Amino acid sequence: MRDLLLSGDGFSIEDVVDVAHRRARVTLGPDLAARMADARAVVTEAVLRKDIVYGVTTGFGALADTTIGAEDLARLQVGIVRSHAAAVGQPLSDEVVRALLLLRARTLAAGHSGVRVELPAMFIALLDADLLPVIPEKGSVGASGDLAQLAHLALPVIGEGRLRAPGDGPQGRPAAEVLAEHGLTPLVLEPKEGLSLINGTEPMQAVLSLAIMEAEALCKLADIACALSVEALFGTDRAYDERVQVIRPHPGQLDSAANLRQLLSQSPLLASHRHSDHAVQDSYALRCAPQVHGSSRDLIAHCRRVAAIELGSIVDNPVVVSGPDGEGFEVMSTGNFHGQPIAFSADALAMACSELGSISERRVYRLLDPATSRGLPPFLAPDAGTNSGFMLAQYTAASVVSENKVLCHPSSVDSIVTSGNQEDHVSMGWHAVRKAREVIDNTRTVLAIELLCAAQGVDLRSPVAGPGPRTSRVHRRIRADVEPMPVDREMAPQIQAVREMLDDLIAEAGELR
Repeated sequence: MRDLLLSGDGFSIEDVVDVAHRRARVTLGPDLAARMADARAVVTEAVLRKDIVYGVTTGFGALADTTIGAEDLARLQVGIVRSHAAAVGQPLSDEVVRALLLLRARTLAAGHSGVRVELPAMFIALLDADLLPVIPEKGSVGASGDLAQLAHLALPVIGEGRLRAPGDGPQGRPAAEVLAEHGLTPLVLEPKEGLSLINGTEPMQAVLSLAIMEAEALCKLADIACALSVEALFGTDRAYDERVQVIRPHPGQLDSAANLRQLLSQSPLLASHRHSDHAVQDSYALRCAPQVHGSSRDLIAHCRRVAAIELGSIVDNPVVVSGPDGEGFEVMSTGNFHGQPIAFSADALAMACSELGSISERRVYRLLDPATSRGLPPFLAPDAGTNSGFMLAQYTAASVVSENKVLCHPSSVDSIVTSGNQEDHVSMGWHAVRKAREVIDNTRTVLAIELLCAAQGVDLRSPVAGPGPRTSRVHRRIRADVEPMPVDREMAPQIQAVREMLDDLIAEAGELR
């Protein structure tokens, strides 16, 4: 397990994913308190002077014009956390909550929020003990960030809400009880701290970061599955020739074509029919794979660039910044919590991954249809008729591909008014990131089905020749857990088994772009 330092500087997507999956431990930077001290002093002084500062000495949202008396300032901060914890639905997954703890701590530690160091320290203490706030998944419009989710994240900081300790069920237990068991004392919030706990895009950041890493893996899997299908379908690798690819040099296309050339290199199956009549030109699902897979790669790369900026940004409101002359500090209201950049990126990510599944399903269909499979038996069943073979596997692939089309309706073009018309344009970014991860999960299923069918196709070609060195390793890994299917047997466990080995298949394929 590697160590990360919480200094207030941004984290990479890889950092977030490693923390989410318990591959990295986070410790507080030695200079963190000093970094946060100036901004905290600005807030404290504003309260002492009775300045009118949004969220510090005023109400929130549509109540921004309501001034709060000194005797009610502490109650104001607790009240906003309680009242905004209004999310519903199933709890977020452990890995998303771990990522969220890290990212919220990072924002607060950056030195612009005006809070005490005890707040990010509390989040890191929860992370270190793997005590995870129970955060329902629904209830954000991506306006002032993800208010409801962040409020549920914040409740355990003050000893309220629910926490999941290792071994607890999804709904966890009362936070006060869990904190006491682990020797942690709830915090008493001071001015601005409640507001700083709930403003921000970190839930969207967390889900998007995990989704981007998953999407990048899908790109490699799509190339691997396509290569195995090309061999099973007696296809050709001529369309992947570098001379053809460089005359349309989109980066993703070049990478995908290079992967396919490597995967199909020295393939006896391709060599066995290289000079036959049908090796002149393949269908689009094979021939245009670099163009389609590559376009997805380029779009995912854009999403990574957006996420990298977001992971180093300050998304709180209000924030403490330097004065207009570069000297001193002032508290300023901002719109940096608005989720539009993430919403656009997540919608794009969903579309990119959906297309990987869409073209994969077309290759599955070609493997099963004797009119397009170049000599394979119907539905890859040696005794078709008595056996249905992989017929229903294609139904499942078609089903989730169609579901992805619905999920790819963009969230980012929607908006709905909240907070008494104060929040009159919202991003719907939270919807977008959740949909993107669902599309990714569906696409994993489609690619697993293609790999399963292509492996059967390669088995059926074995009297002629075998696959190349790299695809042979992929084929052997599949066959280590899933036997060939000469006679019908239950399909669902086979699909699930391949889904569970997808990471192994990337490793077996060797180094890919």
